[in-house]
Amino acid sequence: MNNIYSGPELYYERWLTTSLQDASRNYPVIVLTGARQVGKSTLLLNSEPFRNWRFHTLDDYQVLAQAKTEPEALWAGTDRVILDEVQKDPNLLQAVKLTVDRNPGKYRFVLSGSANLLLMKQVSESLAGRAVYFVLDPMALGEIHQTPQPDILTRILSGDFPAEGTLPEEPADPINIIMRGLMPPLLSLDSPQSWVRWWEGYVATYLERDLRQVAQIDALLDFRKLMELVALRSGQLLNQSEVARDAQLPQPTVHRYLNLLETTNLFERLPAYAVNHPTRLLKSPKAFLNDPGLAVFLSGYYDLNDLRKAREYGAYFETLIYQHLRLLTRLMTPAGRLYFWRTRDGTEVDFVVEHGRKVAAIEVKSTKNPGYGDTAGLHAFLEEHPTASAGLLIHGGRNIKRLDEKIIAIPWTMLTG
Repeated sequence: MNNIYSGPELYYERWLTTSLQDASRNYPVIVLTGARQVGKSTLLLNSEPFRNWRFHTLDDYQVLAQAKTEPEALWAGTDRVILDEVQKDPNLLQAVKLTVDRNPGKYRFVLSGSANLLLMKQVSESLAGRAVYFVLDPMALGEIHQTPQPDILTRILSGDFPAEGTLPEEPADPINIIMRGLMPPLLSLDSPQSWVRWWEGYVATYLERDLRQVAQIDALLDFRKLMELVALRSGQLLNQSEVARDAQLPQPTVHRYLNLLETTNLFERLPAYAVNHPTRLLKSPKAFLNDPGLAVFLSGYYDLNDLRKAREYGAYFETLIYQHLRLLTRLMTPAGRLYFWRTRDGTEVDFVVEHGRKVAAIEVKSTKNPGYGDTAGLHAFLEEHPTASAGLLIHGGRNIKRLDEKIIAIPWTMLTG
């Protein structure tokens, strides 16, 4: 992969680019969403073929005014168009729909925005049958290192286990990555103080500007409190009643706020995996913020020493792994599905990956020396689901070690690239 300079910032090629390029040849409309600052516009302005398309952003007030009064003029004289921040005027999509329908095979549009447009009713209705949807996540470590996306997940799903061995070097302590996060602008900042300052501005801009694009929120302090409570639960079960109690907010308000966090791509609910014996399973989802750095900042950990001693540290490490699992499953064709598994007696595995009829269970441990005792949940899952391909124990050390016929332990860096 190559990285090039685009203005003052270094551009890193993203793993999603190939999928976007393929889609541009086959679909009239591509919808690309992702949280603000994940690099959507940078990708589209730098990668082929999109760098040669006409680019409009509705952040420009003149463009926004034209979109509201004469939208077709935005693509006059061209048939390749990128419309950025389209959540600012969802009615623009009706004009896109009419243009595509009246000119079959001619036009190609990319619609990008920081709101999850698939969750916005007017968008999904306007583009039904015409669009293909993609989400750009915060960066993977492999994208930063400019390495190809790892194939460990697809191999494990097929029952193809890596050979036992030891990595040449001890994996880096992930604490810096967890605290900094993986938003592209953070990569040029080199101190915890600068990371904290960046996240402070990010959250302020989100609350004061971006959130208002999708909803009218008057009680911003209440919303900020909700974000902090969710951050402390990233990687843990989400009990909405408990959050409402701690936030001192009505449950309907908490439900609405969580939906808004999800719509703006900052938060996801990971569903429970339930195929057999559903009455024995816990059905509450797990909560995950989209970036471990955001979770750490909102939780109030502003220096590395405090973070290292935090009782939530293991959950933040799990959030880092979740971010990469989510990214890799989204790159599958079709996209893989991600769950967790937990029984009512507390037996659990952190993640379950499903792709078609292939299933694998994943346990995450920050320890550098995992042992047989760390595989209890994986054994229970494999006993309950004997057709599953494998159990994968992701850990903080350097050894690749087979722990059972279907269970293997690998260093976390083999997943992240």
